[in-house]
Amino acid sequence: MGSNQKINRRKFLGASMAGTMGIAMAGKAAAAPGVANASLPDAPGKDQPFNPRTFAAMPTNAFGKTGYKVGILSLGGQASIEVKGREELSEKIINRAIDLGINYIDTAASYGRGLSQLNIGRVMKTRRKEVFLATKTHDRSYDGSMRLLEESLTNLQTDHLNTWQLHNVQRQDQVDQIFSDDGAIKAFEKARSEGMVKFLGITGHYEPMILKQCIERFDFDTILMAVNGADVHYLSFKNYLLPEVQKKGMGIISMKVATRGRMLSSWTPPPMDEQPERMATKLPGALTIKEALEYNMTLPVSTTIIGVDDVEQIEENVKIASEFSPLNNDQMAAIEYKCLPIVRQGLYFRRWELGV
Repeated sequence: MGSNQKINRRKFLGASMAGTMGIAMAGKAAAAPGVANASLPDAPGKDQPFNPRTFAAMPTNAFGKTGYKVGILSLGGQASIEVKGREELSEKIINRAIDLGINYIDTAASYGRGLSQLNIGRVMKTRRKEVFLATKTHDRSYDGSMRLLEESLTNLQTDHLNTWQLHNVQRQDQVDQIFSDDGAIKAFEKARSEGMVKFLGITGHYEPMILKQCIERFDFDTILMAVNGADVHYLSFKNYLLPEVQKKGMGIISMKVATRGRMLSSWTPPPMDEQPERMATKLPGALTIKEALEYNMTLPVSTTIIGVDDVEQIEENVKIASEFSPLNNDQMAAIEYKCLPIVRQGLYFRRWELGV
């Protein structure tokens, strides 16, 4: 799709999807990111989804400057949702999450080679009004990103995204390409101007200073960052990126809470030859899921996303969110200390090329 070709997804899909894809109202924003408020909004917001169960189910936070109030726990589109053969289970997980009050769902064009979006899309066909929907492009170019956006909208069965994000920006060469004349930022600006996306975001696991550079170069609405109990021990997003994001008033989403289970004491490592090399470990994790979630929820973030294997896990996680009270400094430090032996497996997605 050439850079001079006009695209208007709303006109393309509007007639056929108008009955099911209208936008519901959401609540007014809280005063600041990270400030919980469990009460029902006094007035609806414009062009925002709305899940009426959220405000009784868990504390909510302002989602940056978007005007949206997001539950402190959200659903990630990995784990079972991206696995072939688990389509029926995926739909059960997604529907149950929304029924329990989840009002934000995150996925990506690359998850399960599109399977995650397809699974979420079958639920969005009838429940789009209830959740703030975010996906990502891993392409760094204008043309490639616009092709992925068309694919994402089709697979998700919607005519618009609430947030479209740059996926896991890692290196300087990627930054240079994204911000070039034919880079992905041009696609972001085009998609927003055409009404295909409402807000723009960036995500990353790898290197905090690269993301810091990006948010200084472009006024993103949201950021999705990898942070957990091990974070402070190596290339810390909490220490080096989070304060800069807070200054900008962005919507902040935390991820990699349990690092595909490897942070959890209940996880038994498979044989080394059955693990991906970059993730291989002989050590079990160090935290309970409650400790892992509460650590992230205590940080000054808007919401925390997590993928799940089954319905029971999303039910357990929502229960933890419903009972959440922020940890004190000593409790946070104790969790970080517990993670010292498992830093490498807890942060396998970080930049490790320097031989650390």
